[in-house]
Amino acid sequence: MDIIRKQTVKRSDPEKHPGGTPLAKAPRIDLGTEIISKERYTSVEFMQLEWDKIWTKTWLLGCREDQIPEPGDFICTNIGTESVILVRQKNNEIKAFHNVCMHRGNRLADEGLWHAESFVCGYHGWEYGSDGTFVDIPDLDTFQQGKPPCSGLAELPCDTWVSFVWFSLNTEVEPLEEYIGDLVGHFEPYHFERMAMTRWVTAEWNCNWKAAVDAFAEAYHTATTHPQLKWYLDDFDIQIDLYDKHSRYLIAFGLLSPRVESVGEIPPPLKFLLSDAGIDPASYEGPINGIREAVQKQKRATQKEQGKDFSELHDDQLTDDYNYLVFPGVTFNTHSDDLMLYRHRPHPSDPNKCLFDVWMFELIPEGEEWPELPKHDFRPEGSTRSLGLVIDQDAANLASVQAGMNSAGYPGLWLSDQEIRLRHFHNTITDFIES
Repeated sequence: MDIIRKQTVKRSDPEKHPGGTPLAKAPRIDLGTEIISKERYTSVEFMQLEWDKIWTKTWLLGCREDQIPEPGDFICTNIGTESVILVRQKNNEIKAFHNVCMHRGNRLADEGLWHAESFVCGYHGWEYGSDGTFVDIPDLDTFQQGKPPCSGLAELPCDTWVSFVWFSLNTEVEPLEEYIGDLVGHFEPYHFERMAMTRWVTAEWNCNWKAAVDAFAEAYHTATTHPQLKWYLDDFDIQIDLYDKHSRYLIAFGLLSPRVESVGEIPPPLKFLLSDAGIDPASYEGPINGIREAVQKQKRATQKEQGKDFSELHDDQLTDDYNYLVFPGVTFNTHSDDLMLYRHRPHPSDPNKCLFDVWMFELIPEGEEWPELPKHDFRPEGSTRSLGLVIDQDAANLASVQAGMNSAGYPGLWLSDQEIRLRHFHNTITDFIES
């Protein structure tokens, strides 16, 4: 059994940046202690309920604004059985359309990033403008009934927030800002628009989409699954905040886990943190658990010479991971210098599979040239190419977890207080399904 040392993580004073990311701990919610049924992860019937009540009703993440910067630039993204086109208009707005020709149902584009002055169906040549309206229907005079009773492609709600493009399959969805709710104002101080996309990977995983969400929504598994992180972060004294639909936890980097009794010298992960901030580890004379604060002070003092602006961030945001779940399936790991974003997408027909997207962004110092946008890197089922040590470690668990979920000997999730975000996640799912 792990020995947990008592320590209290020092958190930022919200008065220093009153307009910054809210720091207040959300009130505790009594969510009960019942087992969460495994059928939520394995049942085709429950998968259909989720599709009907959640995926086709909520706001979903489509792309970054700068992935489609010019008129005619568009991205095609798939979600479950649907496919959606997000296209930049001549007036610089972005519109979303179902990716389907109104003639015989042919898809107009494959998933990925493209450019076109118009969309032409490869089956019979029906053509649509970037605004979705009909441009040409070959041999229209042979259609006794005339044009279809619509103006062109089926349009969907589309909006932007914190440099990302969001869409909904629900034409009567509430405004995006209303859906985001309590999280409005949380991400703005990071200025994601100053961060360049450096990685775009999609992996096919043998697990339900919720199992993938779960792996990034609690730190209880850190000591066992990611033992190397015990020398880098506090996996126990974590602030967990549950909002209406969404949630977060604040996890301190630059500290030893309270599960570590003692160390003789600064561990390599903390030496790297010092070096990365411009502090020579050999010259550091403070206590090991003073490294986090030393790095914060160093980054604050040198931000101008680095060409970075952290003026809207709290001190602990200069080191820590603010991990958010934007319901239903987007994980934001927010940091001062980078953003690690994971998109969890349901499989079209199999509850035992999902698509896992990794989008990485890095803060570009002022005046430095931005890198080219990364190409889409697709990893089919069975790929052994690394997604990074921590994600690989999580992925190694998930196929086994999903197999166990299907066992007759397993009734469902038995959760601790450290996993309260998972219980909140399932309560939110229940709210949508029963609404």
